[in-house]
Amino acid sequence: MNYTETIQWIFNHLPFYQKNGIKDYKPGLERIKNFCSYLGNPQNFFKSIHIGGTNGKGSTTHMLSSILQEEKYNIGKYTSPHMIDYRERISFNGLLIEKDFIVSFISDNKKIIEKEKMTFFEMNTALAFQYFKEKKVNIAIIEVGMGGRLDSTNIINPEISIITNISLDHTESLGDNLLKIALEKSGIIKSNKSVIIGSQISEDVRSIFFKKALIKNSPIYFVKKMNNYSIYKIPFEADYQIYNKSVVLKTIDILQKRKNFFISSESIKNGLKKVILNPFFKGRWQIFKSENPKIILDIAHNEGGFFMIKKQLEKEYYEELHLVLGFVKGKKIEDILKLLPVNAFFYFCEPNIKRKLSIEKIKQLIQKLFINNNKKYFFSSVKEAFYSAKKKSKKGDLILITGSTFIVSEALF
Repeated sequence: MNYTETIQWIFNHLPFYQKNGIKDYKPGLERIKNFCSYLGNPQNFFKSIHIGGTNGKGSTTHMLSSILQEEKYNIGKYTSPHMIDYRERISFNGLLIEKDFIVSFISDNKKIIEKEKMTFFEMNTALAFQYFKEKKVNIAIIEVGMGGRLDSTNIINPEISIITNISLDHTESLGDNLLKIALEKSGIIKSNKSVIIGSQISEDVRSIFFKKALIKNSPIYFVKKMNNYSIYKIPFEADYQIYNKSVVLKTIDILQKRKNFFISSESIKNGLKKVILNPFFKGRWQIFKSENPKIILDIAHNEGGFFMIKKQLEKEYYEELHLVLGFVKGKKIEDILKLLPVNAFFYFCEPNIKRKLSIEKIKQLIQKLFINNNKKYFFSSVKEAFYSAKKKSKKGDLILITGSTFIVSEALF
């Protein structure tokens, strides 16, 4: 198979939760352990940092990678989902995994992948581990896919585990309240290894992480929003990135003091400054157009993410707000919409994936909610909704596109 045929095989033959939903969710570590054992356990050949949490995982991963690359360490990075190019998920020193490596990996391991009935994410994870082993990375920054305890990435033994925050998301698989979700995410805490907990954590959830760390004899650090780190600027307009920056800088501090990594102040400054230049760091309060009208994209997709959007919108100046919104199944749409200004223009749409929340379902939900009848519109595609918002908006208005990574991806490309 060539590269195009290989990618088609990956998408068409492996269960893919992010696009198809809960029917393709197959929790458990047996398959990934068996496959990695067959490969020679590549996850044991490099150091790593493991990043979990509900929101902020991607931003934290990109910031950490950028800083460490600036210090000239060889850095592997594993994230999900991708926006456009499948290879965005796996990179080495900011460069995407080579197409030839993917083709060879699938060609060499296709039979075992089929035999073990690997999922899309499990195969990606093993591919990333093998790639990082062969590239001889100094350290890999590994973002969990979902949860933690049963996530495919959770066969690594990281130098540091990070849990950015906890809010309601993936409740059909992780639990229907914050404590259950926190318990699942605490599964990435490893024995005798440092764990960092973000600042937006309730006392009840903090106690879960503290108890788990105590059992595991793991040094635990609860991060605060650090004003003393103001010398390290981040090129983001979104205030919520300050919380992610605090987690990143605490991680750097531990790498320096406990893990024998040298990271200069200059590398921290330049790494944070350059992270926004990463072509795959998109959709985090991204200014797509600065004026006439201003257009912003944000991949918020749960109540916690939309609470941050609500706070950020309060700092924006505009005449009218135009919201291009779409969702996938399993989200608490009523709770999300209650966080948004009721006097905005709403352009509801659906992403082009099986897991989409259909426009018909959205219409049914909206009828129950208080949204001005003269300011809501429904479209069968993201492009149509975006086009309509641009057509109806004026120079002093703001267009915000959000609700799902898939919505932002289709609007961008």
